[in-house]
Amino acid sequence: MRVGVFLRLSLLAAVAATAACWTSPTARSPEGPVNSGDRPANVSNTNVTNTANANKTTANSNTEMGEKKGFAGNLPADFEQPTDDVGRKLLREYGSVFVARGGVTAPKKVVFRDETEVAAFQGTLKTSAASIGGFQLTLQAAAMDALRTAIEQAKAKGLSISPRGADSAKRTYNETVGLWQSRVDPALVHWVGKGRMTKADADRLKGLSTFDQVKEVLRLEEQGIYFAKDLSKSIIYSVAPPGTSQHLSLLAFDVKEFDNPQVRSILNENGWFQTVASDLPHFTYLGVKEAELPSLGLKKITDSGRTFWVPDI
Repeated sequence: MRVGVFLRLSLLAAVAATAACWTSPTARSPEGPVNSGDRPANVSNTNVTNTANANKTTANSNTEMGEKKGFAGNLPADFEQPTDDVGRKLLREYGSVFVARGGVTAPKKVVFRDETEVAAFQGTLKTSAASIGGFQLTLQAAAMDALRTAIEQAKAKGLSISPRGADSAKRTYNETVGLWQSRVDPALVHWVGKGRMTKADADRLKGLSTFDQVKEVLRLEEQGIYFAKDLSKSIIYSVAPPGTSQHLSLLAFDVKEFDNPQVRSILNENGWFQTVASDLPHFTYLGVKEAELPSLGLKKITDSGRTFWVPDI
């Protein structure tokens, strides 16, 4: 059987197995309302009724508090839990942003489908814009306030905290698509040249919507057909798939001076942490002190002297 035919059959089987999960209905997180149950039968005394209802309220409150443990228990109400392998993988990679605190709004889904969904979400946010390092940048207001404080603290110590470029803060969906295509298109040319894909298969993948491309690219990577810039590892270690970037939440900032441990410490003190182990300049506003991060369901991993906080799932 030719390689191209085998690859097409593999892709069709993978998509069929995951498509329903990828577009599954919203799942309510443990932070959602707790069912209060039915009213007790044959109760006529008002005091007894009030006492019973009070006891139920207390029990429900205790139950809800008990359930708000770990990462899942700290997600936003009505968070859309992924039910397929691709969605769960992306949640593990980029999920720290979903438990952000400190007066900011976290998304309620792992993947935004398109520019319309991103624009609608960003339109609900309280934002703040500022000129930093020669670039006009926008973040959620509380995140920008914390960043400005960090910048002033760094300046007092003779240090600087500045952006890596014009896209270091807020991004649109279409901007993340451009970054994605800068990895996918050259990779397709490479793998066709190596005989791992046919030109017809590559053209078919390029013709898909970006949303559908994501799951197929990640499935191909399970076969060793990688799409990172160096073609040796997953694309998620090179760019975030469109619709998943924390920059879409206006809670991420790419720092030029990320190699300086003093800069990292100042950012940490102001609620900014590294949360994507493969992206060293990338900091996420979580809005709490470092000591509080484990209670949000995040775990600390250390790599080359750097600390990253990722979902403990």
